[in-house]
Amino acid sequence: MEKLTIIANIVANADKIELVRDELLKLIDNTRQELGCINYDLHQDQHNPAHFVFYENWQSAQALEAHLASKHISEYAQAVEGAIESFTIHRLTQIG
Repeated sequence: MEKLTIIANIVANADKIELVRDELLKLIDNTRQELGCINYDLHQDQHNPAHFVFYENWQSAQALEAHLASKHISEYAQAVEGAIESFTIHRLTQIG
């Protein structure tokens, strides 16, 4: 198995920052208990409070895919529908 690092950038609409922050925080405990989750850490930009970043490490791509298909991710997506300006996910492999 090859470890997978994820950088997920979430930018909330300016009037929905608190909602998005609260919903992102709800993901942490459930996700950290998932099989294959090494770490799942949420950050907020000091200069742009609407910008959130998850730094994640997974034991495998399969573990990540199971996470993305989980009930708590589905519930999050429903809760923040219309509140997200942009979302990008970067799948990285450590090379050094």
